[in-house]
Amino acid sequence: MSKVLFNGSDQAPNRVLLAHGAGAGMEHPVMASLAEGLADAHIQVIRFEFPYMQKSQQDGRRRPPDREPVLLDCWRDMAAAFAHPRLFLAGKSMGGRMASLVADELSPRGLLLLGFPFHPPGKPERFRGQHLASIATPTLLVQGERDSFGNRDAVAGYDLADGVETCWVRDGDHGFSPRKSSGTTLARNLALVVAQMRSFVLAD
Repeated sequence: MSKVLFNGSDQAPNRVLLAHGAGAGMEHPVMASLAEGLADAHIQVIRFEFPYMQKSQQDGRRRPPDREPVLLDCWRDMAAAFAHPRLFLAGKSMGGRMASLVADELSPRGLLLLGFPFHPPGKPERFRGQHLASIATPTLLVQGERDSFGNRDAVAGYDLADGVETCWVRDGDHGFSPRKSSGTTLARNLALVVAQMRSFVLAD
């Protein structure tokens, strides 16, 4: 079992499983801000790490992500270990993409995609969001307006299922950071992300 981090009440009526992106683990400041901001008496947030990241944390060596089957099995294991009547799957970038590939199989209450990697930067032809056109799980997509993995103009042309709700983060990049000239800050953007996540989880 992966080491996990808990925020919020064990008795919370909602539970969010939150996975990291490809290059940074569950204790990255953005991950911590999202988990700590979202968690309270109503929502418990549980962060975990994929096997390759666990190894990197142990020996300090950077590793590429595990192969997709390993990542998907990790999601299945975590969803089973932390089953809940109102379980939501959530993930930053790659963690969210992996969650989206098993969401309909696992039937969570909802799915939260934080900076979805629709394509590698500069390579829109390598599109990785085809399944979002038919996903049945209610989904919140939170995307930075200038995310190099799928910006506002690009995503406007994608076919997304009716159950996918999109929230745009002002001038945000892939980590939701805005430019200094934008008039906003990372802290404000993360507060917006948390507010949107909270609204989605508590909606019904």
